[in-house]
Amino acid sequence: MKKTTDITLVGGGIIGLLTAREFHNAGATVTLIEKNQIGQESSWAGGGILLPIYPWRQAEAITTLVLQSLRIYPDLAAALITDTGLDPEWTPCGMLITKNPDHQAANDWCATHHINSSSPDHSFFNFLNASTEHPLWLPDIAQVRNPRLLKSLQQDVLNKGITVYEHCELTAIDCRNRRIQAITTTRGEFSVNQLAITSGAWSGDLYQRLFSGIAGNPPNIAPVKGQMLLFDAKPDTLPFMVLDGDHYLIPRRDGKILAGSTVESDAFNKTTTATAKDDLSQFALNLLPDLQNYPLVKHWAGLRPGTAQGIPYIARHPDIDNLSINAGHFRNGLVMGPASAQLLVDLVLQRTPQVAPEPYQLAAAH
Repeated sequence: MKKTTDITLVGGGIIGLLTAREFHNAGATVTLIEKNQIGQESSWAGGGILLPIYPWRQAEAITTLVLQSLRIYPDLAAALITDTGLDPEWTPCGMLITKNPDHQAANDWCATHHINSSSPDHSFFNFLNASTEHPLWLPDIAQVRNPRLLKSLQQDVLNKGITVYEHCELTAIDCRNRRIQAITTTRGEFSVNQLAITSGAWSGDLYQRLFSGIAGNPPNIAPVKGQMLLFDAKPDTLPFMVLDGDHYLIPRRDGKILAGSTVESDAFNKTTTATAKDDLSQFALNLLPDLQNYPLVKHWAGLRPGTAQGIPYIARHPDIDNLSINAGHFRNGLVMGPASAQLLVDLVLQRTPQVAPEPYQLAAAH
């Protein structure tokens, strides 16, 4: 049996890594297990925009975590660069929204939450082929290059001495007297003090398989596929992010441009499709004609942890004393991640929460 740490986390994506780091910084010893490789699922596959798409259309519980995370991100990125030498490319490049029919709601949301916004002038559209409706410019909105963020977080948890097991799948639990005593995995048995599920799109399935009949209120989390494209453009081809309808373009510092994304219910199937490739390519080439000069170099898919409203589950379990969950962030795992990790650690370690925990409990509407 492996050494027992204070907390064992099941799932090594962005949420698991941030939560592991937060527990360590609070003085806890941590084990992180991942059934495949660290940071290779939806955390890696997303675009990295640090704002929900049309946040004024989202539940207030999402806004709460987003705003707290936005306060954390600049210091987090700086600390990761200092501690690991790996730059997550936190970049406040701004975001242009071309069509905003609910512009009054957008203006009110920005004013209420102190998000800088303005009406863009014609220069923003000199290189874009976009029809506009009450366009909005958000100059301070940032992005991270999520594969690099994940690499820096993985290196950081290793530097901190957090125990990490990859290719380690949870297969069974030993639960007695309202406590999980031990877990069985494909790499052996672990005794546990506290167990937290941070398994993204697989969290709901994990609960159904292992906790059915032991505890009520299983999280309603299902996989939602998203497909993305990458163009090998030159730097400054696109200076800011663009949200146009349901799709977006994201420029990286080295010039590469992401085009995304789809929203598909397709179980746990990560297969890419020609239809999605054609639709996203047509969108990107039409919106930014200069992309016709650059090759399309990559097409991939990831599985988001979907909930009905996109509100994650961040809670201690009401029936099992040492079980908790941090999962179900849908499209906004990166932007809600730091605050979500902070909240779970607050709850488990019985610290005063930085945000009100009630909307994220298992029995709440998600």
